Amino acid sequence: MRDSRIYTTSADYAYQELRHKIITKQLKPGQRLPEVNVAVQMGVSRTPVREALRRLSSEGLVIIIPNSGARLASPSAKEMEDTFIVREMLECLSVSAAAEKVQDKHLRRMEEYILDEVRAVEDKNLEFYLEAYEGFHRTVAEASSNRILSDYIENILARTNAYVVFFDPFYEQDENPTIGEHKAIIGALEKRDSSLAVDLMRSHLRRSVSCLKLSDEA
Repeated sequence: MRDSRIYTTSADYAYQELRHKIITKQLKPGQRLPEVNVAVQMGVSRTPVREALRRLSSEGLVIIIPNSGARLASPSAKEMEDTFIVREMLECLSVSAAAEKVQDKHLRRMEEYILDEVRAVEDKNLEFYLEAYEGFHRTVAEASSNRILSDYIENILARTNAYVVFFDPFYEQDENPTIGEHKAIIGALEKRDSSLAVDLMRSHLRRSVSCLKLSDEA
């Protein structure tokens, strides 16, 4: 799937390549990312690398420290837990509204994302899996018809996906419980059962954070 990508700019190329290296664990949490070194390795100037690092920073994958440079994020257990608390509140609100306003086009899109998740798990492709996973949750948010809420959820999805990249045992699992949980959420939305949808979303997110390999440091 990486081979089919079309890079529109040097910054897009630098972003996609760095993100791929992070997701495939070629780079480690806390590792320094000097602009000059990265630019030389990729055969581009420092400007697109700087732009790529800023984009990765907005997703929570990279930390940019003034007068020090960029390094890969290395979030604490407390940061991850606090982020999931906020995400749970936002997504429970979102799925509750979606149960009342969801359309067939949203349900079909969610089902397509689940098929993508299944293929990604079979192929052990974390990049593709994260795209499908995020797409599912974005579609739930879109179905709520609350644009402001959708924007907040899109932002926090990027941040929690960063935690999945660093701390989820994705490559060690033969099966992924997320797929069944997502199917159950679709079922609740089809029934327009707001209460059930909220319970399922809450359970899904709490199980997700419990599976992260959190350190004992907070």
